[in-house]
Amino acid sequence: MADVDWEALRLAAVDAMAHAYCPYSNFQVGVAGLTTDGRVFAGCNVENAAYGVGLCAECGMVSALQLGGGGRLAAVYCVGHDGKALMPCGRCRQLLWEHGGADCLLMTPEGVLPMSAVLPQAFGPDNLTRVATSEGPSGHG
Repeated sequence: MADVDWEALRLAAVDAMAHAYCPYSNFQVGVAGLTTDGRVFAGCNVENAAYGVGLCAECGMVSALQLGGGGRLAAVYCVGHDGKALMPCGRCRQLLWEHGGADCLLMTPEGVLPMSAVLPQAFGPDNLTRVATSEGPSGHG
């Protein structure tokens, strides 16, 4: 998708970041994703006193995507408190792979990369389909 307006996507992520709930880390994160049909969804991080159950911004964005009718992510921009590109954590890279696939573009601190470069040899829905069709219910082929 060569016609991504990266600055508009960054600004949408910065706007989402302003809504972050992060009283424990004080580390605001915002993200915006462009779908293959041109819609934009955003999310922010939401922390919790039980630290391990906080939600990353990408979780909120994907939830908004599903609530908005679903679709496939074509491009994603995640920002930190300074409004600059921030690399998603491993869990969120997996989430982006699930909803955008290998060709989804991600703005990284080093520039735009496809998810295939961000998460090489990724595990995804295709792996589960192959296992279900090649192995019987017992998992023994």
